Amino acid sequence: MPQPSNGPADAAAYPAVCGHTHLFPGARCRIQGLPDPGAFAAGPAPADLALRFSDDVVTEAELRTAGPAGPVLAVPAYTTGAGTLIDARAWRIKEFTPAGDEVELTIGGHHTPA
Repeated sequence: MPQPSNGPADAAAYPAVCGHTHLFPGARCRIQGLPDPGAFAAGPAPADLALRFSDDVVTEAELRTAGPAGPVLAVPAYTTGAGTLIDARAWRIKEFTPAGDEVELTIGGHHTPA
């Protein structure tokens, strides 16, 4: 898996701005640049994301929508701006909410594949 960076994200990934330096149940991220945010919120599709955390650290993530757990956000290990290592983790998505020209994701609990 590619290494996270503080630089520009892959051009094929949708930017997603997160309000904290890490994810946790209840955290929110806003996906930007979707062609039809309302349709995406109503019927999410798989997507590559470039998560930008509040400390400006950027890492790639993968939104997966197929599977018995429902939508899951897979995030590789990364290091926060303060130097804290955050382990790779997959998160269930609790909710997709249209927010103007963005879609807000609300993070649920950890996803542990069966």
